[in-house]
Amino acid sequence: MTKPVYDKHYKKQNYFGEPYPGLVKFFKEYEPKCNVLDLGCGQGRDALFLGRLGYKVKGIDISSVGLDQMNQIANDDNLDVIGEVGDVYTYPVSTEYDLILLDSMLHFYKGDLEEETNFIKRIALELKVEGVLANFMIKGAKREKHLKSVLNGIGIDWEVLCDDYTEYPESNAQFHMYIIKKITVSNL
Repeated sequence: MTKPVYDKHYKKQNYFGEPYPGLVKFFKEYEPKCNVLDLGCGQGRDALFLGRLGYKVKGIDISSVGLDQMNQIANDDNLDVIGEVGDVYTYPVSTEYDLILLDSMLHFYKGDLEEETNFIKRIALELKVEGVLANFMIKGAKREKHLKSVLNGIGIDWEVLCDDYTEYPESNAQFHMYIIKKITVSNL
């Protein structure tokens, strides 16, 4: 079995830096502090931050190197954060999770378009009613339009909680924050 590509990057602690300022602001203000499933959590940049705010977080990632680092910090800091090795594309979204976090998971590049489209559809359909989907992806009109088209085309009514941009100082880039709450399932 080959090692996950990020294992080599995660030799450096805090490889991706700090959470985006927009993510920090949103989650500090969001109530209630709930159960979060962080798919593709890596070293736990977001999961650990959310744990410090009082959220209960389960992080899923393919890299045991990153997860070991996150779990050690969570244990040392007595945070309600746990990481588990798993495939984010097949990990089930159970009703115990109130919020699903996807940070830099979707890019909608040509080679990934079908897999990522099916992934976001599955997450949206498995998310419980009143559950929140928080997606952060690099800014781009075409990919943002595709994401919204997919989510609006599967028979779910959404309340938009945030449709904005945030800086990512570590890479000098802007990220689109699209945070939506599942209201009803109307056309399934």
